[in-house]
Amino acid sequence: MSSPASRRNSCRGVVCGSRASSECHVRRRGSSCSYFNPGAQTEDFSVSLSQPIVTITLRFLLAIDLWLSKRLGVCACEESAWGSIRPLVRLVEFSGHVIPWLIGSVYTLLRGESVAEQEVMLNLSMALILDLLLVRLVKTVVRRRTPAQNRSDIFSTFFMERYSFPSGHASRAALCARFFLAQMVDTASMRVLVVGWAALVSLSRLLLARQYVTDVGFGLAMGYCQYSLVERLWVTWDCLQDLLLLQLRERLNRAYGGLWMVDWKH
Repeated sequence: MSSPASRRNSCRGVVCGSRASSECHVRRRGSSCSYFNPGAQTEDFSVSLSQPIVTITLRFLLAIDLWLSKRLGVCACEESAWGSIRPLVRLVEFSGHVIPWLIGSVYTLLRGESVAEQEVMLNLSMALILDLLLVRLVKTVVRRRTPAQNRSDIFSTFFMERYSFPSGHASRAALCARFFLAQMVDTASMRVLVVGWAALVSLSRLLLARQYVTDVGFGLAMGYCQYSLVERLWVTWDCLQDLLLLQLRERLNRAYGGLWMVDWKH
């Protein structure tokens, strides 16, 4: 006969085995739409009363950020709650990508019908390049991993970024929206349309689980402040022509001086 201790151990083994198999089954079932990247490290939000109040507050805010971002990712994949509208949300997301904005601004700059239009497009192109560089710099410094993205989505995989803080789409949307409101838009209906577009682009990053709430929030603030810098460093068409003529004159003087030295030696 088996002892009571051996029977208890065997029961524990059966319970643990069934629990492990159920957890494995749940893990396999949810692996098709995981929120975290497979290679990303999970963030540790454990706190202790012996830690400084600043550390406790920061970890609490990061936990809220993670929870809220996870709740908003309703279009992360086709099996999500709002997976049926995922193509429409992706289209809104693409409207804030840097490639169509750069191509459109440069094309309008080259085909502009007036000097004023070319001047505006020139500064918009420079603003987009400035935003791209600053966002890339901050992302490289912070190095915050992005949430999981749909690996089966060829488009998102091609444009997928390694780091998420800050959101380049959100900063670009805020920058372009403020640029248009200050330089081009003069009617109330167009103002509402521009602001609504910037909000939808920022929201699309959360619905698709591309980035966290803090990434989008900081990106919006960053893009809003970038326009102040662009406005302060505004390049006029006359100033650009004077600068180009100055550089051309310097090159001609340098070339003429070199030719004069060659003639003098001969």
